[in-house]
Amino acid sequence: MEDRTQLIGGPMPTVIGGTRTQMGGATAMPGAGFDPGRTAMGMPMATIEVECLAGNRYAMASENSRDYGLVVIKASGQQVGRRAPINVCLVIDRSGSMEGDPIEYVKRACEYVVDMLEPNDILSIVTFEEQVDVLMPARRVVNKALVKEHIRRIQVGNTTNLYDGLVAGCMQIAAVQAQTPGYVNRVLLLTDGEPTAGLKDFNSIMQQVGQQKAAGISITALGFGSEYNEELMAGIARRSGGNYYYIQRPDLLPEVFRRELETLMTIVAKNVRVRFQLARWVQGRQVYGQQPAFAGRTMEVTLPDIERGTVRTVLAEFELERHPVGTFRIAKAEVLYDDVVNNRPGSASADCVYEFVNDRALVASGVNAVVRNELDIAQASQNLQRTMMGMRTQQITAMGALTELQKTRTIMMQAGQAGKAAEITAAIQAIQGGGDADKTLMGTVLNLDRGKR
Repeated sequence: MEDRTQLIGGPMPTVIGGTRTQMGGATAMPGAGFDPGRTAMGMPMATIEVECLAGNRYAMASENSRDYGLVVIKASGQQVGRRAPINVCLVIDRSGSMEGDPIEYVKRACEYVVDMLEPNDILSIVTFEEQVDVLMPARRVVNKALVKEHIRRIQVGNTTNLYDGLVAGCMQIAAVQAQTPGYVNRVLLLTDGEPTAGLKDFNSIMQQVGQQKAAGISITALGFGSEYNEELMAGIARRSGGNYYYIQRPDLLPEVFRRELETLMTIVAKNVRVRFQLARWVQGRQVYGQQPAFAGRTMEVTLPDIERGTVRTVLAEFELERHPVGTFRIAKAEVLYDDVVNNRPGSASADCVYEFVNDRALVASGVNAVVRNELDIAQASQNLQRTMMGMRTQQITAMGALTELQKTRTIMMQAGQAGKAAEITAAIQAIQGGGDADKTLMGTVLNLDRGKR
């Protein structure tokens, strides 16, 4: 198994109920010349397509019930025109524990980033130990040799002031963002240890990360080695909408940096929100793996940036009140985003529709297998989190953890999640060898909760 958590795209599930609409952003005024963001018929190309699948084709009309709605978001796999430019800051831990091979591989990884960027991209580099240094302020990547000279000057220091390093990196991104909109913004944070200087409190760091997300800045957390705080790093990725990687060995650093940058280069939608507009006789109970915001008849969650050709799912649970017999829309699911391909606001929507009947046999026969599969995955993710918590608090033995992980692995295989099953296998092997499984499982849970399929 690769030592990272991975973005997974796949085919759209078969539609078994629900509706789909699509829109690639507001239509621009027609003009002369070829527009790569438009089809041959002159209409904007769809960046995002959305389907909303009902958990069951039918619902009982004579009684209250609970069921599910699955929003399936598919990003176009077609590359249209040039990619969006990237505004990226490398925030590098250079504390004493990075001495030797780790810091040398970090330098090599940073040089890989430089080689992959184009003159229109913007790069900044921040390093931190007890002190924080802006090794290179944000600038376009024109003189690559000069940038690499800056990188080769990185030297190890003492303790780990992660908070101030992270803030300094976000400031570099924000300075560019204020002057040059239209970039994909990302901080890449690499550390091999716990914060030991500056602000060390988990909640304070999460609050700062949340503020950066609200400002449009995502943070990818790269945890290196065996001593870093996986809960903190996964929390940073989750709260900000970035990715999380577990990197066991220093020689893997360049490859992980390269893959993360390739991901950034394929982003087609950012600042993504899914908003459920509920019928007045429908209550939103939860969105699996998310913390929804409720306002009147709406329920909304935010999602990470979406890459070209990928699929993301959002599973919501509803409570349905008694209703007259007939076919009714229980919710409208609207996906709002910044269309990176066409550089304009985008939206797509779909209806979740049920037929209310008085026949229990019909209800029993109407279960949507695709939605049920997603529910199995969501519940398996919750079980993984319970197992991890049990191991951490010693409320579950190693043998008990192995039993639970084996059950979860079976569910993943049955649900078609072979990659996630392989990650659980690696965690099982780590426990059997007396090692730490948390770092692998953190990434597994994060990607499952995000609906990466």
